[in-house]
Amino acid sequence: MSANEGKRPGVGVGVLVTDSSHPNCVLLGKRKSPMGEGKYQLPGGHLEFGETWEDCARREVLEEAGVRLVDVRFASVVNSVNMDEQYHYVTVIMRGELGENGDPVNLEPDKNEGWAWTRWDLFPAEEQLFLPLATLRQQGFQPFGATTPRAPAPTL
Repeated sequence: MSANEGKRPGVGVGVLVTDSSHPNCVLLGKRKSPMGEGKYQLPGGHLEFGETWEDCARREVLEEAGVRLVDVRFASVVNSVNMDEQYHYVTVIMRGELGENGDPVNLEPDKNEGWAWTRWDLFPAEEQLFLPLATLRQQGFQPFGATTPRAPAPTL
């Protein structure tokens, strides 16, 4: 029996938060959690049982940054694996626009150093990114300038 037998990947949702007042930028924070400490991350977290991707994105951004999103939609999905750290997550990347309810604030200072608008083309180096975000960048994903694909409809 291998050490990884019976383990399953986690399911997360990361959110590309954008705002017309900050062109070509997304909201980035810096992790304080032991897994990925000091790495830059998108707002997001675990998908709850029975929750839609859109609802998870809205909930996580509200819990972490105190802002509401509009026009929440699918952007991409990444499979991030680091066997040395026993980390394996499938992360659904969503995209949402900042609503009319103010600026993001750091509501989880024990988990995050703070939020900052960061230009997609001036991102920190890949080794400074939390694994799901680094994986998204490795895919060549571009949130600005091209149409973001919609999630496929479920097959019943």
